[in-house]
Amino acid sequence: MSSIDIGINEADRLSIAGGLKVLLADSYTLYLQTHNFHWNVTGPQFRELHLMFEEHYNELALAVDEIAERIRTLGVVAPGTYKAFAELSNINEVDGVPAASEMIRILTQGHEQIVKTCREVLVKAQGADDESSAALVSDRMRVHEKTAWMLRALAA
Repeated sequence: MSSIDIGINEADRLSIAGGLKVLLADSYTLYLQTHNFHWNVTGPQFRELHLMFEEHYNELALAVDEIAERIRTLGVVAPGTYKAFAELSNINEVDGVPAASEMIRILTQGHEQIVKTCREVLVKAQGADDESSAALVSDRMRVHEKTAWMLRALAA
């Protein structure tokens, strides 16, 4: 591949891409958790949660592609294995199948963690005048803040 000259120096591109790798790992891990919970939720809120979780994992499936493609645009290889995601992610995997109320709590924490990861990447992107990465991360942050709010409302 030819050299990259998009107005962001190499050190900044690598730093931003490193943050985006964590965001990708967090997002993919949350995608897997959400899909797992969609398949396995039970109880009086089954239909509502089953449908909500499906909306969430579909949105996350699109997001991971967009994040990975931004990493590639910055000239860095995007992680794509369970091993890499497990090493990078701030979100812990869940053993077993928790109760629906616990699923809501776990997913709320996952979305809140992604918001925190976004904030870290946003600082790097803004510091390098990388408007494209900043816009992507800002959009992701908004989605996860809203989703966490909706999940918290269910638990109230």
